[in-house]
Amino acid sequence: MLNLQIPSATTVSSLRARVRSWRDEGLSVGFVPTMGALHAGHLALVQLAKAQCDRVVASIYVNPAQFAPGEDFEAYPRTVIEDSQHLAEAHCDLIYLPTNDVIYPQGFATSIAVAGPAEGLESAARPHFFNGVATVVAKLLNQVRPDVAVFGEKDYQQLLVIRRLVRDLDLGVDIIAGETVRERDGLALSSRNAYLSASDRQRAGQLNRILRQFAADLAAGQSLTQARQTALAACEAGFDAVDYVEARCADTLAPLGDGTLQVPARVLAAVRLGSTRLIDNCAALPS
Repeated sequence: MLNLQIPSATTVSSLRARVRSWRDEGLSVGFVPTMGALHAGHLALVQLAKAQCDRVVASIYVNPAQFAPGEDFEAYPRTVIEDSQHLAEAHCDLIYLPTNDVIYPQGFATSIAVAGPAEGLESAARPHFFNGVATVVAKLLNQVRPDVAVFGEKDYQQLLVIRRLVRDLDLGVDIIAGETVRERDGLALSSRNAYLSASDRQRAGQLNRILRQFAADLAAGQSLTQARQTALAACEAGFDAVDYVEARCADTLAPLGDGTLQVPARVLAAVRLGSTRLIDNCAALPS
C-alpha cells in the first residue's frame, strides 16, 4: 500500500462515499484532474479550487487514450508519493487514484468527440488527443460530481474543449481557468519540461517571448498575416520544428481573417526541442 500524505480513493464507490459525506455536511466540492508529476502550476489550480470550495479532490491518472503510438505514455513521469506530499502542502482534501480498470473497464466502448474548439491546432498534430481528453474528463466529472473543476490556461484549447463538453452535455459543473505559472524566463511550467536537456532548456524560454511579441504586433495594428509570419519565422529559427503558430478567436478558437485584429484573440504555438514538445499561448487584444 502506498504511504500517501492525504486520504485517497481508488474506486468510484470509495470516492463517492467521501464526497457524499461532505455533501451531507453542506460542503461544496472542487476538483482538479491531473496526470501527476505535479509542479507549482498544478498546485496553483488546487489552491484556486480551495478558494472556491470547502473541499477539493485532485485526481492523478495518466490517460492512455490521449497518447498515440510512439508518444511518451510509458515514459511519462509517475511520482505519486511526491505528488501526495505536494497536495498535502496545498491543503487538498482527497487524492483520487483510479486504475485503468476503473476508467476503462472490460468492454468499454464509448468515445466522446467534440468539434468546434477541438478542430485544428492540437488536433492537426495529434488527431487522437481530444477524443481521449473529452472521454476521460467526462468520466472523471461524473465520478467526482464536483461543483467546480479547475483547468489551466496553459492548455488553452483543452480548456475550451472541456467548457464545450460540459455545456453541450449539461454536466452541471462550473469550469474555472487557472492562469499559467511560469519560470523566470517565461517558460510555462509543464511536467514534460523534465525531458529538456540543459541546452534545450536555455532555448525553451523564448517561446513565450515570441508569443508576447506576436500579441503586441497585433495590438499595434499589424495584419494577422504579417504578425503571424514574423512569429513563425522566429519559431523556425529558435526551435527544431514547429507544429503551429496561430492567432484564433479567444472565445471559440475559430480562425480569424487576414486583416487587423478586431476581436479578443489568443495566440498559440506548439514547437519541438529534440524529443520534447512545448505548447504555450497568451492573450491578444485589438488596438
